[in-house]
Amino acid sequence: MEDEQGQSRTSSDIVGPPDALKLPRFATSATFARLPALAEVGSAEVVVMGIPFDAGVSYRPGARFGPSAIRAGSKLLRPYNPALDLEPFGMVQVADAGDLGVNPFNIEEALAAMEAAASLHARSGARILTLGGDHTIALALLRAAAAEHGPIALVHFDAHLDTWDTYFGAPFTHGTPFRRAFEEGLLAEDRCMHVGTRGPLYSSQDLAEDRSFGFKVISSDTFSELGAKEVAARIAERVGDAPLYVSIDIDVLDPAFAPGTGTPEAGGLTSRELLQTLRAMLGMNLVGADIVEVAPAYDHAEVTCIAAAHLGYELISIMALAQAKRH
Repeated sequence: MEDEQGQSRTSSDIVGPPDALKLPRFATSATFARLPALAEVGSAEVVVMGIPFDAGVSYRPGARFGPSAIRAGSKLLRPYNPALDLEPFGMVQVADAGDLGVNPFNIEEALAAMEAAASLHARSGARILTLGGDHTIALALLRAAAAEHGPIALVHFDAHLDTWDTYFGAPFTHGTPFRRAFEEGLLAEDRCMHVGTRGPLYSSQDLAEDRSFGFKVISSDTFSELGAKEVAARIAERVGDAPLYVSIDIDVLDPAFAPGTGTPEAGGLTSRELLQTLRAMLGMNLVGADIVEVAPAYDHAEVTCIAAAHLGYELISIMALAQAKRH
């Protein structure tokens, strides 16, 4: 990638986190993994963006505080990823763009602002990790991704389908983004799937409608039978080389591993299982991702925030390798 002056960036130009042996983590700024702010480096190949928005929730609010909490939970992340044998922050420039200010009282106006911001980063060639915020934001991010790449393969980790039609007549909520995305033609229908779903539904029609949108489902129970490597293999088979968007609702994890969320469901994945699945997706064309529904008011000892931060680290690692291959 070139910087704002049109000069090619080299590895010696990459700015990473400060040396933790010289500047303690607890004394540093509140960017993700203590990375430089985007304004400091001018441009980046992987951009972290926060969207503190939760006006679309149907149960417990508080995900508007998710971005800052995830960043706080990320301070112990280190430069080398031994599970993948790479240094994501040294391969390409990764930077934190800070939080996007959006209207908390008008969802459609907020979605338009989110789409505009994500589109700006996508047009620069960056891959985007977004910290939410509730799951409503995924619709805006998919709009931006599809505008840049065409219909997107979606892998959705969540306890819930999020393909319902409306809540109280409202079409834009955290339970409806992927139905709207399907209706708007944003998704590559034969390359989309839900992973980790569980819990009661309103009726069997929920599943029938979801199938009609082209989604394949690996439930939480099926996940435990297959294991992380086989689940990742099935994801790879379905997605292929298509541009991929990964959306992680933190409630895909069991409440034992992620209590800090708005709509918890018993019987979910462990942190280890989800991390293993993401690591096995290395090499896929991951163009964008989000981690949503972290609500720190319900958290304990940063358990949820730390899990979310580590998931973000794996997603950045996948993006960094994909971006480095372009050079």
